[in-house]
Amino acid sequence: MLLIRTYLRAISMLRSELGLVSALATAAIGIGLVQLAEPVLFGRVVDALSRYSQALPLIGVWALLGVGSIVASVVVAVLADRLAHRQRLAALGIVFDRAITLPISYHAARGSGAVVRTMLAGSDALFSIWLMLLREQVVAMASVAMLIPTAIYLDYRMASILGVLAVLYFSLNFMVIRRTSKGQSKVERYHQSVFGRVGDVVGNITVVQSYARLTAKSSALRGMMHELLKAQYPVLTWWALLTVLTRAAGTITMVAIFAVGAFLASKGQASVGEIVTFVGFATLLISKLDQISSFAARIFVLATTLQSFFDMVDLTSGIDDRPGAVPLERAQGDVRSEKLTYRFPDSDQGIFDIDFHALAGQTIALVGPTGSGKTTTLAFLQRLRDPDRGRILIDGKDIRDVTLTSLRETISVVFQDAGLFNRSILENIRLGKPDATAEEVERAATLAEAHEFIMNKPGGYEFVIGERGSALSGGERQRIAVARAILKDAPILILDEATSALDNETEHELKLALAAVRKGRTTFIIAHRLSTIQDADRILVLEGGRIVQSGTYSELAAKEGLFARLANLGALRQSVAYGAPGISER
Repeated sequence: MLLIRTYLRAISMLRSELGLVSALATAAIGIGLVQLAEPVLFGRVVDALSRYSQALPLIGVWALLGVGSIVASVVVAVLADRLAHRQRLAALGIVFDRAITLPISYHAARGSGAVVRTMLAGSDALFSIWLMLLREQVVAMASVAMLIPTAIYLDYRMASILGVLAVLYFSLNFMVIRRTSKGQSKVERYHQSVFGRVGDVVGNITVVQSYARLTAKSSALRGMMHELLKAQYPVLTWWALLTVLTRAAGTITMVAIFAVGAFLASKGQASVGEIVTFVGFATLLISKLDQISSFAARIFVLATTLQSFFDMVDLTSGIDDRPGAVPLERAQGDVRSEKLTYRFPDSDQGIFDIDFHALAGQTIALVGPTGSGKTTTLAFLQRLRDPDRGRILIDGKDIRDVTLTSLRETISVVFQDAGLFNRSILENIRLGKPDATAEEVERAATLAEAHEFIMNKPGGYEFVIGERGSALSGGERQRIAVARAILKDAPILILDEATSALDNETEHELKLALAAVRKGRTTFIIAHRLSTIQDADRILVLEGGRIVQSGTYSELAAKEGLFARLANLGALRQSVAYGAPGISER
């Protein structure tokens, strides 16, 4: 059963602290036995008093066990709480490490809100289960396990009433779980959708506000939440009904114990103390069954959340180090692609027989219309995916034979979207080299033509730039990204339309920074503007996933073909828009 497998996996995650878990479980069992002993001692004290016998020794034992139980309960509660907190953070670290290795397609399909929801809700669910188990459930299960045989030993007739109550509790819980299993899965799917929509809207809040779509988006979200409640209400109704039925069963049990006990006492077959003991047993059993029932309900409600969490943990990026992979030593930057071929699943699109050779220090530009395979080709250089056929070599080594970490440390990328974090400028630049000194960061910023505007910001390098760099202009964001690439000092550089979103004046300023970062590095440029690729050592023109032309700018511009058409079209568009030449690939 999925519920049981999910629960057992959650418990197995505690094996890293098995010694402490075992000690807490042992202590909890001891507490449960003490709680079971209390009704027995209570009954014995009542019988002793009713016979005018000496009751003080029994009361002393009772008090001693009670104090010991209280102290043990406090220790168990504190240690269990600390253990659960540690393990929650460990679990969050595990799923975070997995999430950031998953392909972009996974995050695009799920949405950042749903991914964050899975990570946080899953780790919180684990925390809840661990804490309830170690604090309450081991105690409850130990008490119930020993209560029935102890009660049978004392009086099988009153014990049978307790047995019926236990069977009734478990039967009702099993029935409600079966009735609501599909509904609870549906509820969790709606939760994922709601969080995904929230993340999508908040992540694009500027667009939502500028298009005056606040009311529409809020209305759509309320509609989704209405559907969530429609799915959740039947589940809640069944669990509410379970609560009423179990409480009624508990009340009936107490009445039955008194009735049967009174009857047995009238026949001289039971003492008042024994009746008191069984009333205590009934009270203890009801409270423990309530705890177990609540725990079962909690596990059931959280099962889908936990399964989503474990599903994410179990996902593989599809790109892993090969057995025997070795670190790529400091590369010279000689890059060769041989018959690189990849077809997207269930599609005729992809790249086919891509061959090129970039000598160390050369600049290679890739141009072509949208969907021609430019970004896909360079994705293979970073091993964001692996080809169906062919290979890429760096300094003569197949990149699949080197470790991913060392490969990606060899490559710097400046994207069209600068990819900045809501942290200080210093932290964003240091992403390229986390142990860089302040002087190294300032040098990189200076080469990127960024130092001057940084010093004009409040706090300089400590200025927090907002989510995705919203407190900076487009040109400032790109120069921060360039500074990051300079600081990384990788021998291979990819410029993925790094200037396409900028105006001509800002682009001119950024060109100086790009010239600095390109110096001495093998550079690949996904080109959008003519000015970006005029000095490239070679231009690869792609169409339909194939290289259809190759040469220098002057060679390609002088002959008929796709490049000439793109160049002419780009020049016309740029002169109309900016009064300056350019190239458009879209």
